[in-house]
Amino acid sequence: MPKIVTILGSTNIDRVVKVPRFATSGETLTTDQHVVTMMGGKGLNQGVAAARSGATTHMITKVGPEFDIEKNMKSSNLDTSCVVISEESQTGQAYITVSEETGDNIIYIYAGANAELSVEDVHAQVSAITESAFVVAQLETPIATTIEAFKIARQHGVTTVLNPAPMPEKGGLPEELLALTDIIAPNEHESYLLTGIEISDRASMEANAKYYAELGLKTVIITLGSQGSFYMNKDGHCDIVPAFKTHAVDTTAAGDTFIGALVTRLNPTLDNLVEAMTYGAAASSVTVSRPGAQDSIPVEDEVRVVLEAHQD
Repeated sequence: MPKIVTILGSTNIDRVVKVPRFATSGETLTTDQHVVTMMGGKGLNQGVAAARSGATTHMITKVGPEFDIEKNMKSSNLDTSCVVISEESQTGQAYITVSEETGDNIIYIYAGANAELSVEDVHAQVSAITESAFVVAQLETPIATTIEAFKIARQHGVTTVLNPAPMPEKGGLPEELLALTDIIAPNEHESYLLTGIEISDRASMEANAKYYAELGLKTVIITLGSQGSFYMNKDGHCDIVPAFKTHAVDTTAAGDTFIGALVTRLNPTLDNLVEAMTYGAAASSVTVSRPGAQDSIPVEDEVRVVLEAHQD
C-alpha cells in the first residue's frame, strides 16, 4: 500500500530566466534567454516529488482563481481535494534568475494566495492529516497555519517535518512550532539563521545539531548542496550522507525534491533515516541535472536508475 503524505505549503507560478552570471549591486546585465513560465512553490515542489516517488500525496495549499488545478497538479498524481481557491488574490509567483555560470539561483517571492492559507483551511482537512504517515511544511505560508496542522498531527501520532524555508528576515521561529516538529530540515544558511552557528566544518555541523537537541528536536537534517546532507538521528548519532555526483544545470528545486522524496522512503519510526536520505539525494541529483522546478523532478524509476548505477 502506498505511503500517505500530506504537504502543507505554497504553490507558485515560477518566472525563470537564465543569466550569464549574477549582477552586482547597481549593475545591469542583459540576457538572450527567454523567460520561461512553469509551476513551482516549495510546497508544490515537495508534493510533486513525493507523488512521483509513489506516495499518495494530499496537497493543502491555496491558489488564485486563474490557477488550472487539472493541468498543474493532477498530472503529477497529487490529490487536489485539499486545494483551496482564493477569492481575493492571485496564485503566488516566484521570480527566479539562474546563473549559466554555476547553475545556482536567486529567488524573489510574491506570496499571493499563499499568504491566505488559514487555520480554518487546515481544520477542513483534518482527515487528510490524520491518515498520513508524515505532514511536511515550509515557511511560504502563514506560520500559525503550520502550527495548527502540526498540533493536529501530534495529537494523532503523525510525524511532522519542518523545512524552515525561507527563514524570516529577523531569524528565529516560535517555540511552539519547534516543540511540535519531529524532524527539522534546513539548509546550511537557514540553520545558521536559526542557531547563529555558521557551518564551515564537521564540528560546526555537530554544534548546530546540539543546538537543536537542546530545543528538544531529536532528528535533524541539514542539506549542504553538492556536499550532501548532515544528520543527527533520534539516538544522537551524527554523520554525512554524500550527494550523488552530477553536472548541475539548475538547482532550483533540489532541496524540495530531497525532502519530498525522502519522506516516501522514511519509516514512521525513523529507523531507516540514512536509507531515506540516500533516496532523496539520488532524486535531487536528477533534479539538478535538468532545468526547471516542477518539470525537473524525477519519477521513481528515474531515481532507481541512479541508485542502481551507484551500487557497484
